[in-house]
Amino acid sequence: MARLIREVGPCRLEIAPRQSPYQALLESIVYQQLTAKAAATIYGRVCKSFGSSRCPGAEKVADAPDELLRAAGLSRSKVSAVKDLARKSLDGEIPTRRAAEKLSDAALVECLTSVRGVGTWTVEMFLIFTLGRPDVLPLDDYGVRKGFARTFGRDVLPKPKELAALGEKWRPFRTAASWYLWRALDLDAKG
Repeated sequence: MARLIREVGPCRLEIAPRQSPYQALLESIVYQQLTAKAAATIYGRVCKSFGSSRCPGAEKVADAPDELLRAAGLSRSKVSAVKDLARKSLDGEIPTRRAAEKLSDAALVECLTSVRGVGTWTVEMFLIFTLGRPDVLPLDDYGVRKGFARTFGRDVLPKPKELAALGEKWRPFRTAASWYLWRALDLDAKG
């Protein structure tokens, strides 16, 4: 790991500026299973459908006709997911950012995975890139597992349970370790 840190340099993890859980999850749902470029285009269209370049409010999304969201490029399942997110946000089931900052990682995983289309991985990305939590190791993340294999000279990716045990030595800074493991793949692309 020390060699990887020397090769990559200082950790430059960027945290989303003041996004609410609702905003972060809506964007995450739109981005799921798409290239960054395609997702950014669709997310821009979704926002523009509501007359803005910013994330539409929960009230607008909940009340929007499905056809409006489909015309922006969302699949039927993503329309269902963003509407479920909007309804749960309006019902108070999705915490505000201030409330989320006070909840434990486990409590946020439990709460936010109640939204259709939001799994543990999505919440872990929220914990890392929106809340800036310092001790998150996304065990099912392919990039983290692949970066681990590359860094430690393994031909086979570690299973999540194995990675959890090995990652204990990085506690309480497993987020930084994750960031470096993702960067390990960038080194492969450059080399």
